[in-house]
Amino acid sequence: MSGADWSRRRFAGVLAGTAAAAALPACDDGPAPEDPPSPTTPGARTSPRPGSTAPAGPRPLLLGTYTSADGGGKGIGLAEYEPSSGRITGTGTGTVTGVGDPSYLAVHPDGRTLYAVNEREDGAVTAVRLSDRKVLGSRSTGGAAPCHLSVHPRGRWLLSANYGSGSVAVHPIDASGALGERTGLVTHSAPPPGPGQRGPHAHQVVTSPDGGHVLAVDLGTDTVYSYRLDDAAGTLSEAARARTRPGAGPRHLTFHPGGRYAYLANEVDNTVAVCAYDPGTGRLRIGEAQSTGTGVGTSYPAQVLVTRDGAYAYLANRGHNSLTRYAVEADGARLRLLDTVPVGGDFPRQIAFSPDGALLFAANQRSGTVTVFHVDQDSGELRSAGEPFVSPVAVCALPL
Repeated sequence: MSGADWSRRRFAGVLAGTAAAAALPACDDGPAPEDPPSPTTPGARTSPRPGSTAPAGPRPLLLGTYTSADGGGKGIGLAEYEPSSGRITGTGTGTVTGVGDPSYLAVHPDGRTLYAVNEREDGAVTAVRLSDRKVLGSRSTGGAAPCHLSVHPRGRWLLSANYGSGSVAVHPIDASGALGERTGLVTHSAPPPGPGQRGPHAHQVVTSPDGGHVLAVDLGTDTVYSYRLDDAAGTLSEAARARTRPGAGPRHLTFHPGGRYAYLANEVDNTVAVCAYDPGTGRLRIGEAQSTGTGVGTSYPAQVLVTRDGAYAYLANRGHNSLTRYAVEADGARLRLLDTVPVGGDFPRQIAFSPDGALLFAANQRSGTVTVFHVDQDSGELRSAGEPFVSPVAVCALPL
């Protein structure tokens, strides 16, 4: 991928005069969160538990940005939110510096270590100890512009997707949470790029719910690759491929909690698709493209979330600046479009649930804000939690 291609992706929608950096408070220095974050996707603990109540007191909110963008952040932002009201606050003391372009964040299953991509031409991943915010070091991903990462459920391996070079990397995680040298790297050399693409663009890497396969979503080749991870060597071997319709531009895959279906957001053709998944073989079967409810024109779908009980799914639409709500039916096999609601910001790049699933956070890149919604436990309806929180070039919000 050329430097110009990467620049267009990386800074899409970053406006001149982006909102100035907000004051961000320090993160809690105490023990690990009561509910460790998902090993695969920020905020993916995806639904309120029946009868659950919001935890008492403020909780940490971690914020990703582009440090090299005009008006961007200084590192990983640290804020707090009130679980009951959804209100985000900042006090001016919280930023983890020394981490360049941390555009995507994930937390180890034990809740003690944060991982960030360094979305630069010479890509890297960085580990940060949450108790004292100490940077534990960075490791090369062996590719350009890593834009997504996830921790394998067993907690021993960090997986990252290099958008610029269309490759997926594996790094070992030691007992301290620090990263070792890369053990695996696979590049998507086939099939050929889709219409309008110059090469492969790995956009996400996630482990299946059963832990048996690692799936990589590639926007450039219109393909989802399934790999087996060698748990001793930390290497990936291809098990299957699934192709979308030409030019779909798949970006993000989220599994239904039942483990047999997943939902694919297609960035380029503004659609979603229900996918059937075979845990035995790792094979994904991509269904028909469905509407995002955003009308005529491309809206650049960004990410799908599914509630833990599997009843509802939500899609972030960047061009339309909205969130689409779907009812999930037939044990995960069908999505039924319900409505769209304004996101309250510009260009929602990433969305995440709070640990109890009662809140949904949206990181709005162009407006430099994070907006929050209450999630109705019965109907799945979204209700604004109040005014947006200003955060420079907000591209990731990870509530703990």
